[in-house]
Amino acid sequence: MAVRKVLKYGEKSLREKSKEVHKVSRKITDLVQDLLDTMYAQNGVGLAAPQIGVNLRVFVIDVSSNDEPLRPIVFINPKIIKKSGAIVSEEGCLSFPEAYTKVKRYKNVMVKALDIHGHSFVTEANDGSLLARAIQHENDHLDGILFIDHCMNRFDTESTLEKFNLPPLEADKLLEEPELEQELNDN
Repeated sequence: MAVRKVLKYGEKSLREKSKEVHKVSRKITDLVQDLLDTMYAQNGVGLAAPQIGVNLRVFVIDVSSNDEPLRPIVFINPKIIKKSGAIVSEEGCLSFPEAYTKVKRYKNVMVKALDIHGHSFVTEANDGSLLARAIQHENDHLDGILFIDHCMNRFDTESTLEKFNLPPLEADKLLEEPELEQELNDN
């Protein structure tokens, strides 16, 4: 299909809530192929439809490493149905070229979604794995939430954004996450 332009932080549509997919049509399968082509061209781990300007609840992930065959996973209308534990890790995003910051995430997640054929599936990702973090990151995009909204240190994140000439942090978008905070404090 096509490698599409990845929207950069500051584009309004990255903050919009995406619409449900009502039918896995040719339009959706073409969108999925564009997401995969774009993600691989950018050397990414995941990419959500809003990042290419399409506000539909679709994202793709591939956590295979360089020496492994590609293993793309397609998520259409995903819902995180279970989450537990907490982890802090360094995260980046294709919409924030080269900018990384420490964020809070759940360590374990279970997600239900449709695949490229419109079949329902459930998958689990545990132990703070790259897959667990990527699912949460991409799922957030579908609700207009960005990884910086989960930042551990607002000032470090602001200085990173400034360093890469990205718009400043939107203080009103920072998430209150008492469950995650409690989990991190207990560990």
